[in-house]
Amino acid sequence: MSISVARDVTEHVKPPRAVFVPFRMGHHFDVQRQIILSALDLITTASESGVILDLPLRWTDVRRQGALLKRV
Repeated sequence: MSISVARDVTEHVKPPRAVFVPFRMGHHFDVQRQIILSALDLITTASESGVILDLPLRWTDVRRQGALLKRV
């Protein structure tokens, strides 16, 4: 299982299963939790080796969520 921020490298290395995050790591807990749970789910649901799951996360949404959490 690989959690990757570089899709081209992931495609070249070809791990058995990978989750692609379209921005750098190190965000608030809710986002980190979503990424880890998606990766763990992929371990049991991937139908073949070499699957790369593109998470439906957008940098602008994640950044906005982080800003809201800092205000609380």
